[in-house]
Amino acid sequence: QVQLVESGGGLVPPGESLRLSCAASGSIFSIPNMAWYRQTPGKQRELVASITSGGHTDYLYSVKGRFTISRDNAKNMVYLQMNSLKPEDTAVYYCNAGIHDGSSWRAYWGQGTQVTVSS
Repeated sequence: QVQLVESGGGLVPPGESLRLSCAASGSIFSIPNMAWYRQTPGKQRELVASITSGGHTDYLYSVKGRFTISRDNAKNMVYLQMNSLKPEDTAVYYCNAGIHDGSSWRAYWGQGTQVTVSS
């Protein structure tokens, strides 16, 4: 059974930084793609950043230059470094990974971690 576990959320004032981490564990053969999504009440979940196993990254326009996604393939982990945080970054952040277990592929989600940016 594959599991994604996030950590690193919290409450910070505007302009500060947070680093989210997500660890994938279980029956894992490969993880072609990992990503971070976020969701606020009443809105659809949106893709914040993604990264392939080869290191290609994509970002939501509003976080470009402030957020950096990275991954450690040996540890099956993905990170989101969030700098210059703004109140509009407040959301529940979810880790997402497309994982192949050696016989099939499916997408997995973490449980979510709350990020609140407020003075």
